[in-house]
Amino acid sequence: MLKSHELLLKYRHDARYIFSKVIVWYLDRGAPDDRSCVEGDEILVLDAYYFEIVSAHGTKSIPYHRIRKIAYDGTTAWER
Repeated sequence: MLKSHELLLKYRHDARYIFSKVIVWYLDRGAPDDRSCVEGDEILVLDAYYFEIVSAHGTKSIPYHRIRKIAYDGTTAWER
């Protein structure tokens, strides 16, 4: 099984996938139920240790260990 970071890289760089169809749920302290989600087209950077997203306050870095679920086109592809 691929790690969350590896799976996101695959979805971004493999021509068989459309990255905007990716949804990532992650641990977000202070959010309702301490969880938030982001769609692929809101992910700006896939760094070695975190991914960077567009937020209401600019950009936000989310470490990969906070990812709880990744879905592609409505189907769960990875879950912790």
